[in-house]
Amino acid sequence: MIPRYSRPEMSKVWSDDNTFDLWLQVEIAASQAWTDLGVVPTEDMEKIRGARFNRETYDRIFEETKHDIVSFTRAVSESLGPESRWIHHGLTSNDVKDTALGMQMTQAVDIVDTAVAGLMDVLKRRAVEFRDTPCIGRSHGIHAEPMSFGLKLAMWWDEMRRNRERLAEARKRVAICMLSGPVGTFAGVPPEIEESVARQLDLEPAPVSNQVIQRDRHAEFVQVLALIAATLDKMATEIRALQRTEIGEVQEPFGTPGFVTKGSSSMPHKRNPELSERICGLARVVRGNSVVALENVALWHERDISHSSAERVILPDSALAVDYTLFLMTGIIDGMLVFPDRMMRNLELTRGLVFSPRVMLALVEAGVDRKEAYDTVQRCAMKSWDEEKDFRELVKTDSTVQSNLKAEEIEPLFDYGFYLRHTDHSFARLGFPVEVRT
Repeated sequence: MIPRYSRPEMSKVWSDDNTFDLWLQVEIAASQAWTDLGVVPTEDMEKIRGARFNRETYDRIFEETKHDIVSFTRAVSESLGPESRWIHHGLTSNDVKDTALGMQMTQAVDIVDTAVAGLMDVLKRRAVEFRDTPCIGRSHGIHAEPMSFGLKLAMWWDEMRRNRERLAEARKRVAICMLSGPVGTFAGVPPEIEESVARQLDLEPAPVSNQVIQRDRHAEFVQVLALIAATLDKMATEIRALQRTEIGEVQEPFGTPGFVTKGSSSMPHKRNPELSERICGLARVVRGNSVVALENVALWHERDISHSSAERVILPDSALAVDYTLFLMTGIIDGMLVFPDRMMRNLELTRGLVFSPRVMLALVEAGVDRKEAYDTVQRCAMKSWDEEKDFRELVKTDSTVQSNLKAEEIEPLFDYGFYLRHTDHSFARLGFPVEVRT
């Protein structure tokens, strides 16, 4: 069951309240660093620790200044006395804003990572559940060879595992602190301040910077989100395809608490894969945002603000969209209806044609030239297609097959279990539970 989406954590990360709170944390940490250097008196620092931000004061000042950091520092200063002179000492706007933004992205990564882990748990459970369930594998949309349905889910799990690894790497590169002054020279703020703030806020100082933290880091953050969205899109697209009336092998949860209960305003019979379609649509948004993030890497000289307005949209929107679609997909996989009988019916749609590779290889192994073996099996296959006859029976009566294979050698070639016999090997590679087969 999918409950109503009610995870406020990601919204809080990108809220104005959190942004201002992080700015204040940076400012207080910087004042503490100056105190440790002996610049800010200890008694002033004790008062600065009690500094408060008031949004109404900020809004009033912003009407005059039209500058966010100036308005912020003045609003904070109004909660202090003479010690307010140390607020923003030696800093430039992006020392505060980019450091705080690194903290926000780090918070977002942690939330997404938890959501990915939750989806992986569900994928693993259902992969094991359907480990021995045969279904048809398709290439170009056409029946190829039988496979395990559980293997399909296991493959999605493995892709999500790679996404978690990417998240971990991206987290290292966005958890960055920068307090180096107007163009990164440390002229007005020594490196010790940056290093101290980094320690206090559990960040790493940027090895080198200009007036901003370099936007390849932010681009990587969005790229990883886009990759997660692409994986979710892939999963949702497959679910949508398998839910088609003509296929009918799986179905999104429908009509139970928390799920869609009406498929169409005019057609009462409809059960549409609406949730998967929603995931596909939002994945397009995130992938589009990744292009904007790449465009933000190139700025004029030491800095311009062409990236800033775009980031106010693409960073929170991408993080929110990915968190939401992970939530949706976890519920879909958890409650997905799977129809093994329909999978078997689809396997039999081509009347045994899926066994053609096995027959060809058996002929080759019996000494038949590969071209002759291919042509023999293709001849039987085309007759099965065109005349709607059972491929297995055509093979059994073919003269080339009869002259090279015994009847007791032919029959085992038509065993669906043959295609599932190495599933445990793949599962073992993933660390999934396996069973000893007899």
